[in-house]
Amino acid sequence: MKGKQYRVTGTAYPRLGRPPKKSRKILAVIGSLLALALIGLGGVQLVDIFSGKFKHASAQACASPSATVAGKPLAAPATDAPPGTAATPAAPVDPGAVPQPQSVTVNVYNATAKAGLAARTADELKKRGFVIGKVGNAPTALDKKVPGTATVVGGPAALGAMTLLSSQIAGATSTPDARTDASVDFVIGDSYNALLDETQAAAALALATKPTPTASPVNGSC
Repeated sequence: MKGKQYRVTGTAYPRLGRPPKKSRKILAVIGSLLALALIGLGGVQLVDIFSGKFKHASAQACASPSATVAGKPLAAPATDAPPGTAATPAAPVDPGAVPQPQSVTVNVYNATAKAGLAARTADELKKRGFVIGKVGNAPTALDKKVPGTATVVGGPAALGAMTLLSSQIAGATSTPDARTDASVDFVIGDSYNALLDETQAAAALALATKPTPTASPVNGSC
């Protein structure tokens, strides 16, 4: 045999055999696990990107309930209530609950050191149709203790009358008390100059009785 050359003869060639079935199963399982891991990782990243962006935008929109104009928050309405009283801003009132001036009795009191304000204001209110009751200096509990333009005081039966009277002067505050009749006190404060003109008063009354719009809830709202 030494020195002889060997050749492959015939038509049959050696072929590589397939790996055992057990090895194929292991490889298939590993490949499936890798694919699932990649899919899961990609999904988590997408969810984080989109949900994080939208949550951040929603958080900024819902961070403050204050209304804004030109990017600046509107200030809360100021109240000039005398010490020891519970002043409340004028709330929207049903226009049908607002009486005519001829049915509203107004007591006009001067809580300032300026003489004659109560009489002059009472005359002006009378010209506008209001029925004038008492006129004079403010009671001790209110005298020199109304820093704003005026405060309007009345009981539960005078809510409409208080709205009507408050519309006659800019910056007036409303203070409820326990009286049972429908009379209203108009207490002049330190910042008082004059009543609004009748056109301005009518516009203020229309605003005070304008229904508050109710926003419909939408998906993703605060």
